[in-house]
Amino acid sequence: MSLPWMQHLILAPVLLPLLCGALLVLISERHHERKFLIDLVGVLGLLVVSLVLVHLSDSEHWPGGVGVYLAANWAAPFGIVLLVDRLTAVMLLLSSGLALASLVFAMTRWSRIGVHFHSLFQFLLMGINGAFLTNDLFNLFVFFEVMLAASYGLVLHGYNSMRIRAGMQYIVINLVASFFFLIGVALIYAAAGTLNMADLAGRVSGLDADELVLLKLGMTVLALAFLTKSAMWPLGFWLPTTYAAASPPVAAMMVLMTKIGVYVVLRLWLLVFSDGAAAGFGFDALLWGGLATLAFGTIGLLASQDSGRMAGYAAVISSGTLLAVVGYGQPSLIGVALFYLIGSTLAVAAFLLLIELIERIRTPSAAMLALTMEAFAVEDAPDEPVGVAIPGALAFLGLAFAGCALVITGLPPLSGFIAKFGLFHALLNPGPGEALGRITWVLLTLVVLSGLAGIISLMRFGVRTFWAAKDVTPPRLQLTEVAPISLLLLLCVLLTVQAGPAMDYLERSAEALHRSEAYVERVLSEPVVSRIIEGDRP
Repeated sequence: MSLPWMQHLILAPVLLPLLCGALLVLISERHHERKFLIDLVGVLGLLVVSLVLVHLSDSEHWPGGVGVYLAANWAAPFGIVLLVDRLTAVMLLLSSGLALASLVFAMTRWSRIGVHFHSLFQFLLMGINGAFLTNDLFNLFVFFEVMLAASYGLVLHGYNSMRIRAGMQYIVINLVASFFFLIGVALIYAAAGTLNMADLAGRVSGLDADELVLLKLGMTVLALAFLTKSAMWPLGFWLPTTYAAASPPVAAMMVLMTKIGVYVVLRLWLLVFSDGAAAGFGFDALLWGGLATLAFGTIGLLASQDSGRMAGYAAVISSGTLLAVVGYGQPSLIGVALFYLIGSTLAVAAFLLLIELIERIRTPSAAMLALTMEAFAVEDAPDEPVGVAIPGALAFLGLAFAGCALVITGLPPLSGFIAKFGLFHALLNPGPGEALGRITWVLLTLVVLSGLAGIISLMRFGVRTFWAAKDVTPPRLQLTEVAPISLLLLLCVLLTVQAGPAMDYLERSAEALHRSEAYVERVLSEPVVSRIIEGDRP
């Protein structure tokens, strides 16, 4: 008996970047084109594998749409278990699509200004994909550390003084978060005797009072690591500075890394604390923490003048909205929240890539002039010409900026509006026997205010850049810079056009998250591959 070849695809998102990264280390930095091609082939391979996994999980090729891979052929909960379901598959697809855009954008300039960019990029993908696939808390820690170690090098890549200061802050904060991660894992193992997520969910109901307290303490400490990565207030103070300092392709990948913390919290809390003696633990903290994060991001976005910090606060708003929705505890919200997660990640990443191109037309003197004119209410002379033809490069930058702004702020007609409309519809139409409470109106108000703050901040930035600046020289844009931004925005458009099928898929993903019993049974019942001993052959 042997595994079908499709079963091995579950391992491919970890194995492929590991092999590519190791190979790229051996190639000299003088061979930029060769290294880029190997990196590109690896990312395209991940994209193909992710598409296949989405199809296999949604078509229920595996029982319940959940594929389980037992590493070293050891049954759960004793061996390492990798798992893919609808949610995992779509997150892998988002990761590979964003990686493709970031890599192509980095080809012309950013991958050449330092060493080992391509190797670090592949190891980053290995850690990200492993965090999505693993079903074990200790291996989650291992993949987190692989991801963070690669991100340390990438954040400092092409270093300057600002990048070094932000990078050192980022490294210290994440090292502290890793320390909390280990403490939390140790406490959980002391309480439950297992680190397999499915096995942990099955054992919670059998814990006595003291063990349950220890488990909750361990999960709380563990959550500090996840919520630091998710930029929940007050743990996310590092994010805007780091986003503004990192190179654009690295900052774009960090948008996805921020969502990994939300992903882990969503999966782990719905699995372990959905029912039983510990049902509902921590959801109120997630709700109020998400609301505080949403308010913090709104104020920060409104107060920001720097485009990189604006993008960072937009990511904070996205994380706050998602954490508040998870803590709200209404099952009908989760599918819409996943739709919002995908759209906001694509838009903020596209904006971070776009910033570098926009800065080429914002010379220091032009930026200072625009700020001075706004501060002192200096108006243009009446005889200034208007309606001057916009060159092609400026037209692209303007349209791309408008697309990013529409999705980030949730204005129609793109995916951001559909996501927020879906959130409002679910919040205002609770299930039978449930009434609208004050917390619902607080969440709705903060979501609306965050959108208004985004409109004001981005419109102010757009006016200064495309309207108030004098004698704008159209920048020279490379195809490898335009194509990735166009790809991410086209994906937002595709998400809008195909909102119905996409929402249906994500609703099925959300429903599976709430069936914790089926999840536990599927993981723990996966059989090992039987071994045929030579003497037993007929």
